[in-house]
Formats: sequence, C-alpha cells, structure tokens
Amino acid sequence: DFSLDLHAITTITTITTITTIRAINTTTTTTAINIMKIVILSALVAGSSAWVVPSASMRSATALNAHGLFYSTSTGNTETCAGYIAEATGLEALDIGDASDGDITGADGLIVGAPTWHTGSDEQRSGTSWDDWLYDTLPNLELEGKKVAIFGCGDQQSYSDYYCDAAGELYDKFVEKGCKVYGLTSTDGYEHQESKAQKDGKFVGCMFDEDNQYDMSEDRAKAWVAQLKTEGFF
Repeated sequence: DFSLDLHAITTITTITTITTIRAINTTTTTTAINIMKIVILSALVAGSSAWVVPSASMRSATALNAHGLFYSTSTGNTETCAGYIAEATGLEALDIGDASDGDITGADGLIVGAPTWHTGSDEQRSGTSWDDWLYDTLPNLELEGKKVAIFGCGDQQSYSDYYCDAAGELYDKFVEKGCKVYGLTSTDGYEHQESKAQKDGKFVGCMFDEDNQYDMSEDRAKAWVAQLKTEGFF
C-alpha cells in the first residue's frame, strides 16, 4: 500500500533526523568540554610559569631589608660611617632620635652606632640622642634575643684613652635587654690606648676613626658587613 509505505518512510526519516541531532548535540557538548579543558589547562600553565621561585639574591635582599640601621652624630663623622654601612647593606640609615619604638622592635636585627663625646663618663657618653634613648626608651622595649651589631666612631690620637667608649655603652645596654651581639672585630691596625668598646681583647663591633684613618673607613664597613653575613646576622 503506497500510503502505508509513505508513512513508514516518514517515520524512519524522523527517527534518523532525531538521532542525527542527538549525535550532533553530543559531539558539540564533547567539543565544548574539550575546549574548556584546554582553556583551563592553558591558564594553569600560564599561572605556573608566572610564579618564579625567589632566587638566593632576592631572598638575601629581603633579609637585609628586614634589618634596621640606626645612628646619631655630633660632628657628622658617625653619619658618614653609617653611610658606608648603608651602601654595603642597602639599608637606610636613620637617626635614633627619629626612630619609633616599632622601628626597633619590628626589625629582625639592629645595626647601631654612636660617636664618643663625653670622654671618661660612665654613661651618656655619646653627646647625641643615644644618651636619652638608652636610658628612657630602651628599658621599655622588649628585645629579648634580638640580633644587634654595633659600630662606633672616635679619635685615636686626641682621645686615645677613651676611643669609641660610647660603642661600649651601646653594647652594655643592649646586652642588658637580652640582645645577642654579632660582628666583634680585631683591634689590629688601631693606635688607641684604652677603650670601653673592647671586650675580651676584641672590639664589640666595627670601630671607625674619621679624623686619623678616614681612608680606611669604607673598606672597614664593607669587610664588617661581609663578616656579619657569614655570622648569620642577616
């Protein structure tokens, strides 16, 4: 019967069309999923390549920047020496009179330096902002275990018996607060007679003499910073 055959053909055609559409939809969905996977994978790869493991030099710079460099000065000599240390470390030198309590307590390590002005004094020897800070501010700070490195500036010829005495005062007061001092140096090459900055035959840090040995100051600063690095100060 022709009408029956036509109906059968129509039915078969309809079924085939539906199956084809479903197949197309399935293929489209699969393709879309695959494309999405590729996009996600590309993003992950791009993200991983954008992350760079910090190099040793980057980590070193970060460690250095976590430290503070503090000084005070009467004639400018100690500021000059602080500048040499700042150049060797990349730190910014700050007058202790301008430092906040947070600057001190927040640093992983402290490099501190002072001149000697009040020769022969038992305390407040620098004639600078350190004199008040050591006795009015420092006692109120929690510094147990803090790393400290000390430098001083003095005149070996004019004040040979009191050379860098204020650096010794810095040592005494920071040790009283439980700090650990790094960077002790040899007294070789100096021409002084006495110094309160000497402990057990060594200086408590790096000592400078801008009056008589100014041409040695920059090299002394560089060598001292290198020593501090080897000691694990930074």
